[in-house]
Amino acid sequence: MSRFWSWVAFSLGALYFLLPLLGTLEFSLKMRRGEYSLDAYRAVLNDPQFQQTFGFSVVMALFTIAFGMLLVVPTAYWVRLRMPKLRPFIEFVTLMPLVIPPIVIVFGYIRIYNTSSFLPMTGSALGTNLLLMFGYTTLSLPYMYRAVDTGLRTIDVATLTEAAQSLGAGWVTILARVIMPNVLIAVLSGAFVTFAIVIGEFVLAALLNRPAFGPYLQLIGANKAYEPAALAVISFAITWGCMGLIQLVTRFTKHNRPAVK
Repeated sequence: MSRFWSWVAFSLGALYFLLPLLGTLEFSLKMRRGEYSLDAYRAVLNDPQFQQTFGFSVVMALFTIAFGMLLVVPTAYWVRLRMPKLRPFIEFVTLMPLVIPPIVIVFGYIRIYNTSSFLPMTGSALGTNLLLMFGYTTLSLPYMYRAVDTGLRTIDVATLTEAAQSLGAGWVTILARVIMPNVLIAVLSGAFVTFAIVIGEFVLAALLNRPAFGPYLQLIGANKAYEPAALAVISFAITWGCMGLIQLVTRFTKHNRPAVK
């Protein structure tokens, strides 16, 4: 009987999430009067502005993932190895982006790094792109740090470090050739979440005036009817694709992990 009610609760939850998505999908296929078609998707995919903004966001996502890895992996490793008492403080700091609105972060950037400040980063496209990448890194920090920290919990960091040092390895070699391969799946999980965040983020890109995918979604939604629905479906597909890749990579790793005798 309990299993029956569990399935009822699951079905209601699935309908709550799937029905709006199915309605959006159906509406996106009705651009041609009287029949279903992919005209809205063709219009979106052939739009040069879509290609430019989506390409920009993909590049920013890749740079954000790389910067996040360089920042989080050594930090989480060093905290777990040498400064375990600082873990509560580090965890608290990495949770701050969840409670501080992105608009506060971006206004702080504009206030500190405007053209009249000591570091006028907003005065050039490169500087503004760097600020945007730092902002994306901040938003993804809770997910990236926890993914890496969870990966580090599954290995004996101290023993691996001592073994590598006994063979003459330096800190860079230990991180690159010992720690990183062992937490690669955790890093990939954080990377996929980061990619999804960057693709859909609006506030930072809009207020920093960068040609990102999030502001393009808002612009299309304010001026057209069927194309926004197609973009919403594409965005959902990207997000769910990232989540599916996380599950696929995790399951593949579990199945190929050697058994401990």
